[in-house]
Amino acid sequence: MIPWIKKYAPVKICDIPQVNAVKLKKFVQGFKSEKKNAALLYGPAGSCKSCVVYALAKELNLEVVEVNASDVRNADQINEKLGNALKQQSLFFRGKVVLVDEVDGISGNQDRGGIPALVKLLVKSAFPVVLTANDPWNKKFNKIRSSSVMLEFAAPDHLAVYDILKNICEKEKVPFDESALKMLARRSGGDLRGAINDLQSLSQGNKKITNDILDSLGERNKEESISQALIKVFKSTDPAVARGAFDSVNLNVDDVMFWVEYNCPREYKNPQDIARAFDALSRADVYRGRIRRRQHWRFLAYVFALISAGVAVAKDAKYAGAIKYMQTTRLLKMWQAKMKYGLRKSIASKIAEKTHCSTKRALDSTLPYLQQVFKNDSNTALKLAFELDLDEKEVEWLKK
Repeated sequence: MIPWIKKYAPVKICDIPQVNAVKLKKFVQGFKSEKKNAALLYGPAGSCKSCVVYALAKELNLEVVEVNASDVRNADQINEKLGNALKQQSLFFRGKVVLVDEVDGISGNQDRGGIPALVKLLVKSAFPVVLTANDPWNKKFNKIRSSSVMLEFAAPDHLAVYDILKNICEKEKVPFDESALKMLARRSGGDLRGAINDLQSLSQGNKKITNDILDSLGERNKEESISQALIKVFKSTDPAVARGAFDSVNLNVDDVMFWVEYNCPREYKNPQDIARAFDALSRADVYRGRIRRRQHWRFLAYVFALISAGVAVAKDAKYAGAIKYMQTTRLLKMWQAKMKYGLRKSIASKIAEKTHCSTKRALDSTLPYLQQVFKNDSNTALKLAFELDLDEKEVEWLKK
């Protein structure tokens, strides 16, 4: 049996639910006049990054030479396999496009020299190169990003996935309940390839697609990066798409809130959108406080709903363009402050033990004078350090 993902693979750019598919076509057609020789398509799995290249090749009558980055992991392998592909003429002297799939798979000690070698080949390439990646924002890919035209392939919304599933059902004469097919589209989380595979699996034996048989499928469980999750929130106005954005992210709720809070004003430009988004975040923070104080963990559902769907619907419309989502520096500053205060408290507790007073009084009354002694009188400071049993970090802090 032919897999439906191959049987119904798109043959034209217009069949692909991605706005940047047209930009990729323009890039390939105008390759010789482009300043950069490569296009980097980035987005979650199942967002049509690879199939758009094959659809484009069929439409423009080009040969596709595909290289998987996980198979050419070091400089020698990249030069051997990819170097030949970028230099040799295509069969029958047709045009050619080179696809380097899963470029973010280049990692680890065995891949040393792989990325610099790839960048050198991109600069000298005689043919357009299309790279794909799930998450290209690691700093080790800086040179690849700067050498490429960046095109985002966000997860298709559930309505686009539903339309494609419906079209397949009609062609395969698979009966379905509309609500069940829409639920299947929602549960795919924007993974179109996964949704089509699930549909084929469920339809075996000419079964009707109903809500009951969806239960036999189980949830599609895959870990996502925080960048992929933030795309669902910031690039969607559909609460159904955004609500489960962080379900497969391996971060605790506090870290997720920091990511959303820091990147929201970088993504949203309208002050009203920002205000509404931070209103949702503030309400989430209220529930988070109740969880800490009262251990009412049922409120966690409200927290995630507010920081995902609440932030997504805060904007009037999606913002064009792509930004690199960054981690807030607040955690580092909090850690630095904690370390600094921890040293103060440690020194004060040692003073309090020797002088028979409270730690608070030692902090307020004695510690400032002790700092002056350590800054101005090294002999006395040495004696006090011995008497109070201060370690090197505590002595260094007092000298600052």
